[in-house]
Amino acid sequence: MDDLTTITTPEAIGEGRYLWRVPEGWEQGRGAYGGLVLAAMARAVEHAAGTPDRILRTLMATLGGVVPAGEATILVEPLRIGNGMSTLAARLVQDGEVKTHAVAILGRPRLSDDLGIAARREVAASWRDLPVFELPLPMAPVFTRYMEYRPTGPLPFSGHDQPATHGWVRPKAPGPARDGAFLVAMADTWWPAIFSTLAFPRPTATVAFSIDIVGTWDGLDPASPVFINERVVAGRDGYLVEFRELIGEDGRLLALNQQTVAVIK
Repeated sequence: MDDLTTITTPEAIGEGRYLWRVPEGWEQGRGAYGGLVLAAMARAVEHAAGTPDRILRTLMATLGGVVPAGEATILVEPLRIGNGMSTLAARLVQDGEVKTHAVAILGRPRLSDDLGIAARREVAASWRDLPVFELPLPMAPVFTRYMEYRPTGPLPFSGHDQPATHGWVRPKAPGPARDGAFLVAMADTWWPAIFSTLAFPRPTATVAFSIDIVGTWDGLDPASPVFINERVVAGRDGYLVEFRELIGEDGRLLALNQQTVAVIK
């Protein structure tokens, strides 16, 4: 099994052009799960920018179509390159159609302090004290077999009174990278929070995705998982807005993620 770093690293085939071989077995429904797609696009953007001192700060994306296993082309276009910040757009194309579009902001460090903002969070329990929870297949997306889950909050389809959930997750084979693209992939590994209130599965799809990378992995155990704290904040007409916090095992806030989830039926 290839690791997460390897399968989310596309091949450069020209200026601003990348070939990504969408792997089999990482599907959520008919196509690769959204976090995998966006992680590959983030890596393409960082490579095209060619500025290692400017790391991924924000990624905003729309996921307009299913990305099945096979070859896909990622096209990267610089929108503006400033003194300290680069803004680039990326499109993933398959069969002549744009399936996913993203805009990424890469920025170099500007200050040596954090302006007094304590980006820390409490976590429900240490992952080291929790058993691994096996998501039942075929109910769960097939990509989840490559992940290790330790829930601390409501389980899916448990009929809970609040659309919220939380717990620890990590890839079984992450590879070496613990960067922004890794956090992009991890943000989409957990099930929709609305599932906690349901008694049976309903098909859903993420149609918009935004993430802000606010922390680093520096000093964390590379083998440690990410704690995801997730809740629905609003919804109407079958479109739900979910908010997710990604937290390290020491309580540091790593990323903030917002997703628009469509309940298909």
